[in-house]
Amino acid sequence: MSWYLAIPFVILMVAFVIRMPIGLGMFVGAIAYFLAKGISFGPMINAVCYGLTNAYILIAIPLFVFTANVMNSGQVTDKIYEFASSLIGRRRGATAYVNVVGSLIFAGMTGSALADASGLGVLEINQMRKDGYDAPFSCATTAASAVIGPIFPPSIPFVIYAMISGASVGKLFLGGMVPAILLALVMCIYICFISKKRNYPHGLTVTFKHFMISTFKAIPALLTPVILLGGIYTGIMTPTEASAVAAAYALAISFLIYRCLNSKALGKILLDTLRTTGTIFLVVAAAYAFSYIVTAEQASKYVVDAMSGIVHSRWMFLLTVNILFLILGCLVDVNVSQLVFLPIIMPLVHYFGVDLIHFGVMICLNMMIGLLTPPFGMLLFVTAGIGKVSLRDLIRETMPYIAVEIIALAIITYVPETVLFLTRLMK
Repeated sequence: MSWYLAIPFVILMVAFVIRMPIGLGMFVGAIAYFLAKGISFGPMINAVCYGLTNAYILIAIPLFVFTANVMNSGQVTDKIYEFASSLIGRRRGATAYVNVVGSLIFAGMTGSALADASGLGVLEINQMRKDGYDAPFSCATTAASAVIGPIFPPSIPFVIYAMISGASVGKLFLGGMVPAILLALVMCIYICFISKKRNYPHGLTVTFKHFMISTFKAIPALLTPVILLGGIYTGIMTPTEASAVAAAYALAISFLIYRCLNSKALGKILLDTLRTTGTIFLVVAAAYAFSYIVTAEQASKYVVDAMSGIVHSRWMFLLTVNILFLILGCLVDVNVSQLVFLPIIMPLVHYFGVDLIHFGVMICLNMMIGLLTPPFGMLLFVTAGIGKVSLRDLIRETMPYIAVEIIALAIITYVPETVLFLTRLMK
């Protein structure tokens, strides 16, 4: 392994510092590597083109992004929030519980943490502040609950992980269900504690009639994950086909049932989807270039040799990986962690005999916690902007949530059945 391998990674770090777009920074680093070695760009170009044209599962990404944008565009978020409120009822700290439950429900439609925070999160923050919760806690709860989005199916990070590892997308979706519920549970335990300590207000009493009305209004939206997951697990559709059906269904209920979309709004949704997809695919394309360099330099072989000499058990390996990626989450973008560093350690996953589905859910949760961690946690910036609070206050309120989510991560890491239980039932 030559010193040339350091070139793309150093340039990538510089790109972070100067706020260059991640995908562009990765391409600049890859080009600099080839120029420094004086070799042809042909193999890199072939690797990028082959990767993009043969990864059929990548088609699901723009479709899930489109579905999330449609769900965020109109009354769907209102119906979900009202339904979640009717579930919680009169309980101290009720609005904070609704925030978490609403995110869990919304996660079954979008697969994106940022979609949750920027869509449903606006309603959640405003309602919490209206009910008397302080702004930093409202934003912190919204940011922390948005982490559930990519863990409960569908999930864009699971799709990318499947592309990298070759794992089954359907099994990854199924494996994320219990961990997502566990994540919501540990956050609710913290909310119970802090609500009593700070004397947060009770929720409103919900009558059976109100509960039935809110449930009836939310049913079309709630059917989205049922249709998507049902199609996958009955074998009727592949995950990619299911993403197309989910997008069409979201469009149908928004136009025909909730009547919250028009042609102008649809144009904006398509433009937002194009921008988001372009950003993701630029990083994916650049990751193929990085992957070619890592393979050419045999970096994975050296990492395996070094780690196998230090780490001697599967459980120690999982602990080491979790610590490594939690540190990376504080320093680099989630997409970089997943697309650049994950392929390097995948040979170790096979070496230690770790189940690909278990590892995928574990590592995706780890990286989603990275969205909460300063200085690069995108959920912090999104919710701070929505709630108009200082990052310092928001980070202070977010730290307990990070702690309880790491506890959930530890449980998922060392109790594999939390991930594999449902996947084994479906065999």
